[in-house]
Amino acid sequence: MSKVIANCTGFEWDQWNLDKNWHLHQVTNSECEEVFFNVPLIIASDTKHSQKEQRFYALGQTDTGRWLFIAFTIKDDLIRVISARDMNKRETRKYVARIQRYTKFRE
Repeated sequence: MSKVIANCTGFEWDQWNLDKNWHLHQVTNSECEEVFFNVPLIIASDTKHSQKEQRFYALGQTDTGRWLFIAFTIKDDLIRVISARDMNKRETRKYVARIQRYTKFRE
């Protein structure tokens, strides 16, 4: 588990982000949460969007294997999802590279 989320105890869904990802990208809140419990999970700092608060992004997959990009921040000990969508081509390449790096293929 990433050090970034190691001490998190849950998720924060407020009125501003409760249904936003569904309306914009057809991603449910449950799918967002699943990503943080599945491997592989890539978490990195999002310095470009961290002017007002420290932001991060996650590349991961849902329980059904959907690959998602999730922008999030941490408030106290809660993960607050800012946006979620399917990975783009660049993100998919990065995720595949991680899978290949940490998976041993046997013939």
